[in-house]
Amino acid sequence: MRLLTRVTAVTMAVAMAVTALPAAPAAAAPQLVVNGTFAAGTAPWWNSANTSMAVDAGRLRVTVTGGTANPWDAMVAQNDIPLVQGKSYTLSFDASASATATAVTTVQLGDAPYTNTLTKSLSLSTTSRRFSFPFTSGLGTPAGQVTFQLGGGAGYSFFLDNVSLTEQSPSGPVAMTDGFYVDPASNPAAWVRANPGDSRAARIQASIASKPMARWIGGWSGDVGAAVSAYVSAADAADKLPVLVAYNIPGRDACGGHSGGGAGSEAEYRTWVSAFASGIGDRPAVVIIEPDSLGDFACMDDAAVQARNRMLTYATEQFRDRAPNTWAYLDAGNAGWVAAGTMATRLGNAGVGNIRGFAVNVSNYYPTAQSATYASSVNAALGGGAKWVIDTSRNGKGSNGEWCNPAGRQLGTPAQLGGDSGTEMLLWVKVPGDSDGNCGIAPGTPAGQFSPDLAVRLIDGT
Repeated sequence: MRLLTRVTAVTMAVAMAVTALPAAPAAAAPQLVVNGTFAAGTAPWWNSANTSMAVDAGRLRVTVTGGTANPWDAMVAQNDIPLVQGKSYTLSFDASASATATAVTTVQLGDAPYTNTLTKSLSLSTTSRRFSFPFTSGLGTPAGQVTFQLGGGAGYSFFLDNVSLTEQSPSGPVAMTDGFYVDPASNPAAWVRANPGDSRAARIQASIASKPMARWIGGWSGDVGAAVSAYVSAADAADKLPVLVAYNIPGRDACGGHSGGGAGSEAEYRTWVSAFASGIGDRPAVVIIEPDSLGDFACMDDAAVQARNRMLTYATEQFRDRAPNTWAYLDAGNAGWVAAGTMATRLGNAGVGNIRGFAVNVSNYYPTAQSATYASSVNAALGGGAKWVIDTSRNGKGSNGEWCNPAGRQLGTPAQLGGDSGTEMLLWVKVPGDSDGNCGIAPGTPAGQFSPDLAVRLIDGT
């Protein structure tokens, strides 16, 4: 946490004792699109061949010629959009068509090679609809471009209004820190330090050990309050955001079995998780609560399910009450495990309403887009009020249907804020190179143990 954040509270208290001043209104996020309401005509928007455009009843009407081959053969766009790599943005607009049609919107580089940082398909109808797409820019350029690509089908009229592109201001623990914390004592980092002469060490350091990833906390961590406090304190001193995993629920990994164990009783777990939350205190953190705990119900009896719901609900209450600057997320399995509606019911019964939201794809391999679609469906079934994060540590090549040390998998996108379809963060929750268990391409390597061979195969995608 920045020193400025700590000092501000004292300064404000002194100022309020002298005089009570009205609060200044929050500054609006700068608008990066010019004339998005078309109140000033069509400039600086431009249109390509196979289209014509005009302002019609306060909105832009684009007449699209039919018979083109590709979406970009007929388009309207605006250039000179400044983008900062790693910043989070939201593109929003109202759109409709004279007949059912499909279009594409992008935020991209305005010149060759026209690299996209956002690409979304639009299903248009005669009823105007508000579209909103949050994303994190992979581009840093003053020459960005917002496009609406309308070709590749029959002729129709496209209607556009209230186009907005704004940078999203961080909040909560994200606003209190400057990027994610890199764990200097992660299993990959410890292996690299212990094996400086190994030919694999430099590659593992560059591709894995130097990246932000989660610290898993369980029975092996000793005094949980002290262990969590020490880790979060180190991140706080570096002004970075730590990601932790609470992994100690009784009957853990009931279906998989490779990571079994956990606290000895419900009472023991309550004491443990309360100490975990207290160890964080008011410092900023992200916590993933109990991976697999809501996916394992098929391997548990009703009494065990009810006990687990009580414990998870208690955990959410502890993070809510004892760690006010923590964004906590209940684990919600993955896209290939439990139906979205069923998972939403389980999350509700486990207290997801007490915390920030839920996590998907923890320790699994499903692609980011598929995981985001699943998470969006879960959120819709919850009523739309939750946030979610995706574990991208090993999903660079997606899933081959196996979950326990499968071959041919690859590292995914490193930790970042934002993502398509409303994803709040992409995180490396599973530590790449740590075994899933005595299985797959790591026979004899127990769950949680680091294997340099696994790590290199994830780097190479083999």
